[in-house]
Amino acid sequence: MKAQSFLGSAAVGVGLGTLLLPAAALADTRVSPATTPVGGTVVLTTTCNPNAGDAIFRVTGPDRDQNVRSTTAAAGGGLSAELFTAGFTLGTYTVAATCGDGSDGGSATFTVTPIGGAQAGAGGRDGDTGVLVAGGALAAGAVAGGTYVLLRRRRRAGATA
Repeated sequence: MKAQSFLGSAAVGVGLGTLLLPAAALADTRVSPATTPVGGTVVLTTTCNPNAGDAIFRVTGPDRDQNVRSTTAAAGGGLSAELFTAGFTLGTYTVAATCGDGSDGGSATFTVTPIGGAQAGAGGRDGDTGVLVAGGALAAGAVAGGTYVLLRRRRRAGATA
């Protein structure tokens, strides 16, 4: 009976992970190009569902903390916006997206360089760390829940003996 209880708790944890992790894994934001000169344009794209509402891209960096709203459907799905970098200070900027339903849309980075100093880039992407953290937390929760149930049953069995 103890093994069944532990397996049941583990199954619940795995089930929750199966439901929640794919949504986190699908959240993705890209910036193209990854490097642009001052006055250049970068395209911000996220996989947020356009039916959930507008996506908000929060751009932070050396001299910025601004939001860019996107209502434009991206060619491959999701939402996109263009950001003109005139007036930006040289450096690296982080773009974090929030979907219209309030869920995390992932994050990415891009670098603003001096005019004539930009190299072509494929686009930055930094969204995978959150997926690993979420998966680890769900796995730890499943193990902790199973251990709790197992210990509780042992205490009950010891008290009645």
